Amino acid sequence: MNEKGIAHTTDIRVRYAETDGMRVVYHGNYLVYFEQARTEMLRSIGLPYAKIEEMGIFVIVIEAHANYRRSALYDDLLHVKAMVREMPTNRIKIEYEIRRNNESELIVDGYTLHTFLNSLSNRPAKPPKEFTELMQKYF
Repeated sequence: MNEKGIAHTTDIRVRYAETDGMRVVYHGNYLVYFEQARTEMLRSIGLPYAKIEEMGIFVIVIEAHANYRRSALYDDLLHVKAMVREMPTNRIKIEYEIRRNNESELIVDGYTLHTFLNSLSNRPAKPPKEFTELMQKYF
């Protein structure tokens, strides 16, 4: 991002299985696209989910929101931008914007809110030190 924060764009081609009978993306699949984009965003800064899990932490979704503005269709190339605009604390908010290839209009935007869970106790936990130190580079 130009200022403080993290942003990464992931390209996703809409598969036929992700659409309904009218070849329109089924609304629930946008959350799958959000997940793919946030996974790639974390990977792009050197912190893939697998590495976080090796630290004994799960990053779980506690809230999800999507604004459906236009339809995406079978075989569209979508650009899914994932952004973290605020320094994470015990929670991390990731925002998303989905646009069709070469178009400026939003198809879907939204966010997911996550918290950290100790993988052994299944209790809330602080983010790992390595996670916090890495995030501080961007804020």
